[in-house]
Amino acid sequence: MRRAAREYRNHNNGSREGMSSNSIVAEPGITTTNRPRQVRNRGERLMYIIVDDRESVANSYVGGLVREGVSSIGFSSGEFWDWLQSASESDLAAVDAFLLGDCDARGSLPRAMRKRSSAPIIAMSGQKMLKNTLELFESGVDDVVHVPIHLREILARTAAIARRRVGELPRPCESRIQVFFNGRDPEIAGHALTLPRRELRILEYMVSNHGKWITKTQIFNAVYGIFESTFDESVIESHVSKLRKKLRDRLGFDAIVARRYVGYRLDIPAGETLDVPMRELDEVGIILNRAHAVPAAYPVNN
Repeated sequence: MRRAAREYRNHNNGSREGMSSNSIVAEPGITTTNRPRQVRNRGERLMYIIVDDRESVANSYVGGLVREGVSSIGFSSGEFWDWLQSASESDLAAVDAFLLGDCDARGSLPRAMRKRSSAPIIAMSGQKMLKNTLELFESGVDDVVHVPIHLREILARTAAIARRRVGELPRPCESRIQVFFNGRDPEIAGHALTLPRRELRILEYMVSNHGKWITKTQIFNAVYGIFESTFDESVIESHVSKLRKKLRDRLGFDAIVARRYVGYRLDIPAGETLDVPMRELDEVGIILNRAHAVPAAYPVNN
């Protein structure tokens, strides 16, 4: 667990140990672009967990996902099992997808994952045999992909799984608070409001949990990631305070309610409207809208 968390922090701090700046991750049969995509980082922070008993392969997936703008961490099956049993609900809610590679417990892990998380589970297989594919589906995974594969295809497949669960996104409608979950500035009272990326991510998270009390820890995990140790949770109080004031100045009322020892809630008074593209975004995460910024298919050798 300590090894995996250390690798996660190293990758997200820009470490490229063992990789040149223009290298293509190829060891596990995946392909990624040789430079970060520019459609990310207006506050969204995807979180993928890779489970593979081959440490070098797990590290390659982590490195490739980081290059695509996705936070990720690699576990062996034993490390992952320990983490899954002890992880808090807020930590699990911050995970957008599980990628299941080669490991001894691949047949039993998916159902254990599903008991604690609704995030998509994608099995990655090097065997293109029908029997093997059917066994993986029977184990409880949502999709099976065969290597070699471009990482962007995995991102698109994950988004498609999530989209099927909640239905197609309706078109944005007129409302006092309108968010788009794709990096676009929100519209407050009919006008765009430019927000710093962390305040935008907080607003997106609150809209996806509209009417629910959410804790400071849940917001911190959604904004900074579940393994972040550089910042303290207290930074959330400052971000929320600034966001709350901006919304109040634009709307004329407090849209964010704070309660000591409970947390925060986005609360729209009767007669006001809130545009929520998907009520169950808390289930599938920000990944749904990322797919709209990426073509449906990708050439493997991009």
